[in-house]
Amino acid sequence: MLYAQGEQALFNKLIPVWLIILLSACDATQPPPYQKDRKPEDRNHYYGIEGMAQYQKDQSYLANKELSDKCAKAKVDLAIAETDRNASEIKMQTALISNTCI
Repeated sequence: MLYAQGEQALFNKLIPVWLIILLSACDATQPPPYQKDRKPEDRNHYYGIEGMAQYQKDQSYLANKELSDKCAKAKVDLAIAETDRNASEIKMQTALISNTCI
């Protein structure tokens, strides 16, 4: 009976140790929240809350970048249209600039 109580006491002391080891091992297998070493354009894996927050930031960045690129292209095309004195192209590029340039 005394021996059984000693084993039970040892077992009760080892449970917290095993739980800590088990939880540490689970944490070690989780992937990073997102691919920090990549540009927003190249990221394709997001995990957890932090990953989803970064996904939202990346999507906002990409949308703004797309608008900025369209704006720059429209300005170049407007300059070309003005050089060519192409009224319809000037009107189209002016409208595009007003919609994309912030």
